[in-house]
Amino acid sequence: MEIDLQGKTALVTGAGSGIGSAIAVELGRSGAFVVVNYRSNEAGARETLSRIEQAGGKGQIYAANVARADEVQKLMDAISSSAGRLDILVNNAGGLVQRAKVADMSEELWDEVMDINVKSTFLCCRAALPLMRGRGWGRIINMSSQAAHDGGGLGAAHYSAAKAAILTFTKGFAKEVAGEGITVNCAAPGLIATAFHDTFSTPESRRTMVSNTALAREGQPADVANIVLFLASDLSGFLTGETINVNGGQRMC
Repeated sequence: MEIDLQGKTALVTGAGSGIGSAIAVELGRSGAFVVVNYRSNEAGARETLSRIEQAGGKGQIYAANVARADEVQKLMDAISSSAGRLDILVNNAGGLVQRAKVADMSEELWDEVMDINVKSTFLCCRAALPLMRGRGWGRIINMSSQAAHDGGGLGAAHYSAAKAAILTFTKGFAKEVAGEGITVNCAAPGLIATAFHDTFSTPESRRTMVSNTALAREGQPADVANIVLFLASDLSGFLTGETINVNGGQRMC
């Protein structure tokens, strides 16, 4: 079944590269007007927008640090002025920043990882509600990680804790807005071939992860984007508070 998002407005945070970029392109390809958010990677955001347009879609780019409440509100105000509504929110912004063992971790690093992963998700969800409410339909997709289930690799306790918080936040928030026709779900990618793993995973660890994956390959950003597209559509209308693990069988619940 072809997914039709014509007339819908979507916001994808952290959409300048990798998984976020792939999600934005697929939403645009399916007819949504896509707001491509980025913090500093303007070139990447423009490339994402170009790919959306090449796929026959429309959108715009908008710079904002979504871990800051004032910048999130300005972003939502801009969407309100240009589109008057927000139907789909994908909280993709996040990151590990740097690996560190708990014994050596600074409070500043802990706070930064919590801010860019958890606080950004909370701020965007809260600010998006006034633009979603009143039409009986809305889709919010949060981004977790396999690290939320297994603690991640060595030196990723802060990141895994942040991503686990997103799982439970998704459940709690889903209960609050279910009566308004807004669903809140989560995707939890495993090993996906992006710059994230180029930076934070060694070739040896990647080979080990692949060998422990039932499908015996790394995932691609499109694998995650396809799941998010489903969660952003009418096809997922009876699904809320759930997490879909996108890991090729590396972890099976």
